[in-house]
Amino acid sequence: MSDRNSRKVRVGVVISDARDKTVTVEVANSSRHPRYDKIVRTSKKYHAHDEANDANMGDTVRIMETRPISKQKRWRVVEVVERAR
Repeated sequence: MSDRNSRKVRVGVVISDARDKTVTVEVANSSRHPRYDKIVRTSKKYHAHDEANDANMGDTVRIMETRPISKQKRWRVVEVVERAR
């Protein structure tokens, strides 16, 4: 298996598209606490490269890990899964 196929992929919601060719994507995760059995929801923000400026605020997008593009950008937008209403 090549390295290109084993890159991490995340699905999240675009929370900011103010910058040129960059979107901020919030990826939500939920896991069960080992002791208290409560569902704990966490989220993380990723800065992703959007070459075509295709993603807008509220869109659900799929992002993939890539080489460092800038100081904060290590992800790129692969596709827009669902458009915001």
